[in-house]
Amino acid sequence: MESLKRNRVESIDVLRGLVMIIMALDHVRDYFHIGANTGDPLDLNTTTPFLFFTRWITHFCAPVFVFLSGASIYLQSLRKTKKELSLFLIKRGLWLMFVEVAIVTFGWSFDFQYHTLFLQVIWAIGISMFILGLLIHLPFKVFVLLGALIVLLHNVLDFPEAVPGYKGGFFLDLIHSARFAFYPYITNHAIIIAYPFLPWTGLMIMGYGFGKIMELPDRKKRLNRMGIALIILFVLLRFSNLYGDPLDWNVQRNAFYTFLSFINVHKYPPSLLYMCITIGPALLFLSFIDQIKNKVTDVLKIYGRVAMFYYLLHLYLIHVLCMIDYLIRGNNLLDAYSKPLTTPFYFLTAGVGYNLPVVYAIWLFVILLLYPLCKWYDRYKTNHKEKWWLNYL
Repeated sequence: MESLKRNRVESIDVLRGLVMIIMALDHVRDYFHIGANTGDPLDLNTTTPFLFFTRWITHFCAPVFVFLSGASIYLQSLRKTKKELSLFLIKRGLWLMFVEVAIVTFGWSFDFQYHTLFLQVIWAIGISMFILGLLIHLPFKVFVLLGALIVLLHNVLDFPEAVPGYKGGFFLDLIHSARFAFYPYITNHAIIIAYPFLPWTGLMIMGYGFGKIMELPDRKKRLNRMGIALIILFVLLRFSNLYGDPLDWNVQRNAFYTFLSFINVHKYPPSLLYMCITIGPALLFLSFIDQIKNKVTDVLKIYGRVAMFYYLLHLYLIHVLCMIDYLIRGNNLLDAYSKPLTTPFYFLTAGVGYNLPVVYAIWLFVILLLYPLCKWYDRYKTNHKEKWWLNYL
């Protein structure tokens, strides 16, 4: 039984590691692709299939990570009391919200004056953990039902949000309505809400419920059934264009681009269909790798076990490389820091960058460069379990 438990945890780490690696591709594209700041890679009128899928594949990262965070919380509940787990989640949630504003924001912008604060995925994970810490005392079935209702029903809010002239206001944007809402709060300072938290909280709660399935001896069969069911639900609801995503699919200039329209679903906030088409295949992959152990899974597991450490390092490394490229092109620091508030990412120039093969090469360089550091930190965490602060990084 102990061996099974170890393999189950390792399979979660492998999947988490894979999505962390894929995530870096999107961030390298943000900083280095020639069209990153001039167009939308998912705009079917201007994109190419290569560019579309470069962006689309990274849709798996945030939902899978949030879902697996919920599963990991359940696994922690097997060795902690409800009170201990609740206190840990509240503290870690507050810590992650601080990290988003103080550390991640600077990593994205390199703005020493913090003109713009970003509320993105670490913020969403943090506030979701905080909420889970408050609700974890509920009976298991009631808790999971609450998460299911949030995931299934939050797209009801799409209908009033689609009314022309709708303005949700700060708190509604914070909960669900924001589409990168921009809120000035003092002169030359603003907050950008990229990740409204309600659907992410629901997804984390569903991940917590899913963690119980990982205890069962027939988990592979259940993973396959759940994954296929989510994909079927996606196809049926998406085909109907009635519910589950605020953006309808439509017929394009050919069958292939129509397919792209069909799978192009809404991330900000994550729609029900967005979660179905990402979590469904992820569960099938998790079933496939369950109890598989080889050199590839060993490498992926390292990234997955030190996800927060990797996230912070990769963000700063990518931006430093971008800064070096910016200076090599003949720009200087004054050029970088003379941009207005509405362009908060320093060392970027719209329309300047590289094609996708170069972007992929930089991505590979980043993940390979970070591997030794991640391996060292994983070994350090393993050998220093008595250090409480390691649980927060």
